[in-house]
Amino acid sequence: MELSIERDRLRIDLNPWERILAFFFNQTLEIPLNHIRQATISKPETDWKDVRLPGTFLPGVIKAGTYYTSHGREFWYATHDENYLTLELDDEFYKKIVLTIEQNQIWRDRINQEKGAIAPFDQ
Repeated sequence: MELSIERDRLRIDLNPWERILAFFFNQTLEIPLNHIRQATISKPETDWKDVRLPGTFLPGVIKAGTYYTSHGREFWYATHDENYLTLELDDEFYKKIVLTIEQNQIWRDRINQEKGAIAPFDQ
């Protein structure tokens, strides 16, 4: 997975294997920076009542794909329990995108800086 910021958009490029596991057949997710309400690195809440449709879930290994939660539709590609980057969105197909990436703190700060927000304190 590669993240980049081009003009006023965050671009998330998934490799072929990641697309298969997430049942996401577009190569790229693009989100206008002004649609990102907040980028955080705190561990996101998850619930056993979340409905996966479609996607892959192996406890403690991977949570990937589209999930319907009490908060709305979410996209997950999380492969371990650390290095989370959570994007809370407005006016987008997904209400939230949850990723695990190296340098998650750097990306949180960069996204919040690029969109003109002050990075929130994460515990």
